[in-house]
Amino acid sequence: MGLGLHHGNYRGATPFFSSVATVGLKPCGAVEGTSCGHPPTTWGQHRHYGGHPVHQLLPTPRSDVDPATTYAEPVRSPHSGRPWVLANMVASVDGRAAVHGRTSALSGAADRAVFKLLRTLADVVLVGAGTVRAERYGPIKEGDRPPVAVISRSLDLDWDSPLFSEAARPTEVLTCQAADPARLVAARRVADVVVVGDKQVDLSQALVGLAARGRRVVLCEGGPHLLGELVAADLVDELCFTLTPLLVGGIEPTLLVAPPFDAPRRLRLASVIEDEGALLLRFLRSPSGT
Repeated sequence: MGLGLHHGNYRGATPFFSSVATVGLKPCGAVEGTSCGHPPTTWGQHRHYGGHPVHQLLPTPRSDVDPATTYAEPVRSPHSGRPWVLANMVASVDGRAAVHGRTSALSGAADRAVFKLLRTLADVVLVGAGTVRAERYGPIKEGDRPPVAVISRSLDLDWDSPLFSEAARPTEVLTCQAADPARLVAARRVADVVVVGDKQVDLSQALVGLAARGRRVVLCEGGPHLLGELVAADLVDELCFTLTPLLVGGIEPTLLVAPPFDAPRRLRLASVIEDEGALLLRFLRSPSGT
């Protein structure tokens, strides 16, 4: 989930629900108009994805569970002065956050369904410029969805890309005073630009600004460097993390890239869903923080 999407599709691949709809199939693989015996989910779909059920292991063991219920139920209340920050990432068993620079090979059907759901719960999707370039991000086009906000110090972005030229709601760019003046002018022609910080983008200040604009829930989709900066600043309230049963190897980035913290950040495991060996994990910030 973490590095993003390709022109509005999940993790650089064809959206699961879109692909089955084009051939007249239900998400479970049954032909539309027939009954497969599975109860509908909160989306009016089925409780299994790709032709198999998913299982909840925590907090209460349940078979044939709808992931939407687990992820949609929590109350995400903004803090005083800043929004609730929810991060959504995916990684292999050996901790790699991409395969050949992209996340599509790490994502399964249930993971993509959660990816889509979390966007419906957010007021803005926060993503780093490196992820925008690597995953060829596009605008979010599924109905009245949140805008994308890109964190970029250098403003080294393709301003003619669909992310800026085809966005129904202007893409936001959060940058700093040290940004190249010519690039800043180009950015302002196609994006809603906010300058926060001097030599680097001040993430705390950026979140305060988002809260002032009515953004109560911020969904961070990565990449690992942006997530590392948010965690280092103690700004992450919730981490949705899919652990995929793959070994990738190589030098791909890990889930989180940051210098060592003074003290490890402690999380509380809130839920676990299993989907064909992949574990969809939801963590909350521990009250003690460390």
